[in-house]
Amino acid sequence: MSDLQTKRCIPCEGGAKPLSNDEIKKLQDAVPGWETSASGTEISRRFSFRNFYVTMGFVNAIAWIAHQENHHPDMEVGFNYCTVRYSTHAVKGLTENDFICAAKVSALEMLK
Repeated sequence: MSDLQTKRCIPCEGGAKPLSNDEIKKLQDAVPGWETSASGTEISRRFSFRNFYVTMGFVNAIAWIAHQENHHPDMEVGFNYCTVRYSTHAVKGLTENDFICAAKVSALEMLK
């Protein structure tokens, strides 16, 4: 289990700063399969499934995580896939919250 999976998101209110490139690289290593955008402001991962029913179960599990952490991804959903994107809009970049949620979403993969 990743150390990130046990953490909780913290509110990013005024004054919070986005992660540096070095901080992003360190956290990126803890969430294999997730890619950082060229701008360094978003992480994303595409998940594949055998059918729509399993895909929607995955999407609903992400919704539960998002509600618990009060940190919500952008998702693109199709018949047998879901692309998940995290960014902290309040800081116009990435925070540890994005990686915490990415780790929790990655843990769902074992349920496929």
